This record gives sequence, structure tokens and C-alpha cells, in this order.
Amino acid sequence: MSSGRLLGICGSLRAASFNAMLMREAATTFDAQTFIEGDIRFPLYDGDLEEAEGIPAAVQTLADQIDAADAVLIVGPEYNKAISGVLKNALDWISRTEGNPWLHKPTAILSATAGRSGGERTQSSMRECMAGFRPHMVLGPAVLVGSASQSFEDGKVSNEINRKAIEGLMAELRSAAGL
Repeated sequence: MSSGRLLGICGSLRAASFNAMLMREAATTFDAQTFIEGDIRFPLYDGDLEEAEGIPAAVQTLADQIDAADAVLIVGPEYNKAISGVLKNALDWISRTEGNPWLHKPTAILSATAGRSGGERTQSSMRECMAGFRPHMVLGPAVLVGSASQSFEDGKVSNEINRKAIEGLMAELRSAAGL
């Protein structure tokens, strides 16, 4: 039985992104009544731009979506041993909005990478970036999909180990959200 509002934020903008596929599979497993894919196509953070024009509408929309969600998925690749620039930029912009939409928000991190590690460094980096926002981080089971080009079939994770990890993480996230 579906319930709740789930927001997904993908740190890869590529149309055929393995991380977007992973996010959608996790969302299906979570079985939310409402699932929204957040848009992080923001201008680069610039204090002068913020002073001159204020918070961009797209940034405020995402902050409002975070605030309204029962739970949030953050899914991203590992770029140069850390989170992607677009994801870090989104976090920087969100930090400039009124209040803290992340406070105590049940949040889970997942990753898919071309390499074999599956994104351990990006997940560690993301937890560090998120610490100041004080969300309720759901830490496991870890979903680290390595060798992504061989780990998906028809847009779905193709191996049992990763599918079980997704199921477990989504069950923990549902529980943290009180659903």
C-alpha cells in the first residue's frame, strides 16, 4: 500500500544516468503515494547573484519540496573522489533559503559508479556535506552499485545483492519517515 511523499535528488544530469535509474528503482521500492524528482539545474552559486536577484525560483521550489517530503533520496555518482559539482552547488543554494528544510528529514544516500567501489567516497563526502543541515540520515544497508554499465538491465539493477540492499534501505527509510 503506497503512502507518503518521497523526493528524489539525482546528482547526475545526464539523460541516461545510471544514478537516475537507481533513484527511480529505489522510489518504486519505497512505494510512495507521491514521488517527485527534484530539479537541480541551478546557476552556479554566486553571492553577488543572490544579492542582486535573490534566491532563484528553482532553488526555492526544491527547498519547498524537501520541506514537504516525508523522506528524501539523494543519489549521485562519484566525480574525482567526491560528490558531483551540480549536487554540491544545489546544497550550497539550498543552504541560502529561509529556514532549514533538511532538519530531521529522513534522508538516504545511494550511488552508482562506473568503477567497482560503487561510490563509497561520494557517500562519505555527501554525509559530510549534509552534517550541518542535521537531517535524519538513514545509513544502511549501503547501496553502492559498482560497474554500473554492467549492473543495469532495462533500467533496473540486475543483481540480487544490490536489489536486496535497495529493499533494505527503503524499508529503513520508510520506518524513519513513520510510514
